[in-house]
This record gives sequence, structure tokens and C-alpha cells, in this order.
Amino acid sequence: MTKPIKPLRAKALAGGLLTLLALASAGSALAAKDVVLAIGGQPETLDPYNTNTTLTTAVTKSFYQGLFEFDKDLKIQPVLAESFTVSKDGLVYTFKLRQGVKFHDGTDFNAEAVKVTLDRVLNAENKLARTNQFNRIEKVEVESPLTVRVTLKEPFAPFINSLAHASAVMMSPAALKKYGSKDIAFNPVGTGPFTFVEWKQTDFVKGKKFDGYWKKGYPKVDTVTWKPVLENSTRAAMLQTGETDFAFPLPYEQAAELKKNAKLDLMTGPSIITRYISFNMLQKPFDNVKVRQAINYAINKEALVKVAFSGYAFPAQGIVPQGVKYAHKMAPWPYDPKKARELLKEAGYANGFESVLWGAYTNTTTQKTLQFVQQQLAQVGIKITVLALEPGQRTDWVQAAPDSKTAKVRMYYAGWSASTGEADWALRPLLATESWPPKLNNTAYYSNSKVDADIANALKSVDEKEKTALYRDAQEQIMKDAPWAPLVTEQNLYATSKRLSGVYVMPDGSIHSEEVAVK
Repeated sequence: MTKPIKPLRAKALAGGLLTLLALASAGSALAAKDVVLAIGGQPETLDPYNTNTTLTTAVTKSFYQGLFEFDKDLKIQPVLAESFTVSKDGLVYTFKLRQGVKFHDGTDFNAEAVKVTLDRVLNAENKLARTNQFNRIEKVEVESPLTVRVTLKEPFAPFINSLAHASAVMMSPAALKKYGSKDIAFNPVGTGPFTFVEWKQTDFVKGKKFDGYWKKGYPKVDTVTWKPVLENSTRAAMLQTGETDFAFPLPYEQAAELKKNAKLDLMTGPSIITRYISFNMLQKPFDNVKVRQAINYAINKEALVKVAFSGYAFPAQGIVPQGVKYAHKMAPWPYDPKKARELLKEAGYANGFESVLWGAYTNTTTQKTLQFVQQQLAQVGIKITVLALEPGQRTDWVQAAPDSKTAKVRMYYAGWSASTGEADWALRPLLATESWPPKLNNTAYYSNSKVDADIANALKSVDEKEKTALYRDAQEQIMKDAPWAPLVTEQNLYATSKRLSGVYVMPDGSIHSEEVAVK
């Protein structure tokens, strides 16, 4: 039967001069119909199928769209699909597509474009980061120009959630043929509101208004420029001086000062972003559960919230953050350094040990977190060296490590948002055995057959009670095994100029900008 698309609940200034010079080449935020958006990191690609970074897919949404999308409440809305049907066995999805949509190169959006796009990510030879998100697809068939049928290998309850993810975009078949599967990363051609102009990897990504955009009245600005600004204080300073119309994330400690600026709107919102430290369980001493538990006890999460996040966060309430469907709320690990020392002694490390903690980002909040954890662990005899990784280092040293036995990662501070809005994408990419790097992001190299079975069975089930029980069981087991030290769930803090509208930060840390407008 036909299912209407209805909502599905998921629940420094020191660098100022350099910034000004770089912006001169990227376009000024002061021009009436030109907008600059300052972000806290550099996109490593413009191929949304080849990244696990929310920030990167936020940028690529300027150029691309998918069949569905999440709104600000993480409810699914139709975009390039108008309706769909599902067979009784849950294996066949038939999509009716929106008529009259063009890609930026003039190519028609149709069923063939859907097939070409999905076939690309399913081709293992392309080695795309998002292949596992779609690997339950058996085949994609064109029924008519505006009807496409997708057959799954097995029932996959969150399939529409996966298609609403910001990575699941439609690409121009002509562009894929012209540039190839690799070089499309530098030449995005989609159906989004902006056409690609230029990408200077450390400086900016720029798009211009797509005159053939299918949504009448949009886009409302001439150009949009995404400006990576790694230093928190510099992003805040750019807002104050009018160099940018939007900045995210912001230094939490400057929230009070920014709020006083009559030209700015300071915004906070709930997030599903959990920050955590993973432990490489294949390596000593992290192969010992008592060591992993000791580290959890040794970190004062309440103090971390104050020191690094200025109160704009709270201790993590389990493995999956609240707001994600099937999240199981659990009490945070208590701060008990005495218990930590006892566990270390029981594990054979009465005098502590030395190790390395890498951070997945270089922003100042990460730097503060790494330093805080370093100080906390020193108090129980654990001496760690900290290093915040550049994007290239993060990819080469952690995400693309070819052999689990020789992977150099030991302790790894990172964050994750389940951008499909469901517990599957909060657990499977990070904690399933199948997700060890370089396949996905299980940087703990955690493996528990019971957890694997719970995740796999929950994916197939369409019974809400059964799914809830399976996901709860998995989360409780993970907490017992302690492959992570869950730290905090943060709030999203961002600001816009008063002239700006149509831009906001979503709970998963993505940025909605397709309806950007200026007064």
C-alpha cells in the first residue's frame, strides 16, 4: 500500500588579519546577496558518499539533495521522492519521483539517476565510506522515468532513515560519467539550490545561485561561501566584526559576551552529539576491562562540562544520546578516583602506565578536553601524551588503518551523531565487529557476539517492543564491557547576524542552509 511521507520521530583574534585576507578572495559577507558561513573544520571531500563527517555533508547539501531529508526535529520529509510503497515482506520499496527537476548541468533527475547513484555506492571497487549504509540493497531497477524500485537482501527497518541521511544524495549521471567516481569529489553536480563555483581546501567552498532550482522562490541569495575557521575565538570575532553571517560551533566561554551584541542572534539547541574516548581493546593495557573501567571512574564529567563546555553540555547518559530513537538512558559513570586506583591495582597496574590520547579535531574545545583528561588521568597514575589530529592525520592514522593488529590508535577522543535518527547508526558504525577501520569507525576494535546479534536482529525487526528490547540489551552490554569512556552530550551553540534567516543547526550538528536569506 502507498505510504504518504509522514514524519518519523528519531528522537584569537591573532588570526583575524589572515581571515580578512582569505575572505577577500572568497567574497564579502557584507554584500547584500552574498552570505559567508563560518564553520569549525575543513571538508575533506565534496563527495557526501565518501565521508563520515557531519560537517562535510552540511556543506555538500548546498549542491546536493536526496529522496528524503530530516527537518529540524529529525522528522523525515520528502524531497526528490513524492511517495513510496513497501511490499508485505519488507524487501521491495517502490518510489514515485518528483517531476520537472533538473541537475545543475541540465540533466533530468529521474529513476535512471537514482539507479546510477545507488549503483555507484554499492560498487565495492569504489571504496566509498558510506557503502555500509546501503549494503543491504540487492538491486535497483527503473520501472518508468519517474518510478524506481529498490529490492533489499533482507528486511531493513531504518531504510527510509538511511535515505534521509545527508549523505544519501542524488548525483548527475552525466557528471559521474564526465568526472568519474573519484573526481566527482571535486566537481559536485546535484539538484540543490547552489551550483559549485570553487573549493580552496583550507580556505573556502563557494556556490552560486542555481537559476533552474525546482523550488520556486529559492535560493534567495546570490552566493554562499563556507569558510573553515579552526580557531573558536576567531569565528566569534568574525561575527562581531561582520565578516561572517553565521558561526558554528562557538566558544562556549564567549556566549555571554556574544549575547550582548545587538547585531547578533545567539542560539542554543539540543543535540544528539556524544563525545567519548574509545580504547583500542586489541592492545595492552586496554584489553583489560578493569583498566577501561578505571579510566571511566577517573574522569569527572561534571567538571569537564564546566571546564571545556562552559556548562553547555551534560554528562553522557549512556551509549546512545537521548533524542535518538531506541536510546536507553543510563546513569553516567560516577567520578571515583579511589575506585579507579583500586581497579588499576587489580589489573596489575598499581603504578599506572603511559599511553597516547589522540583527538579527532583541532578546535579549542577539543584541546581543552584533551588537557582536562590528561590532568584527570595523571591523578590516578596514568601518564598520557595528547595530540589533536589534523584531518589528513585522522584519516590516515585512524579511519583508514589497514590492519587492526598494527593500528597505532590507543585512546581516541571523538564525537558522533546518529544522523539517521535511529539507534542503528549510533551503534553499528561504532561498536559492531563488522565496523572495524577501515570499514567504519569502531576505533575501539570492540567485538561482542551478543551485541552484534542484538544489532542485526533489531535491524530486521518491525516489532517496536522487540526492537526496543534488543537495542536496550545491546547498550547495557556495551556499558558493562566499557570499550568507551562516554563523556558528554553537548548543546549546539551558534549565532547569526540579524540580517540572516533560514540557517540553523540541527540536533545532529548538521547545518540547514538551503533556505538561507538576507534582509
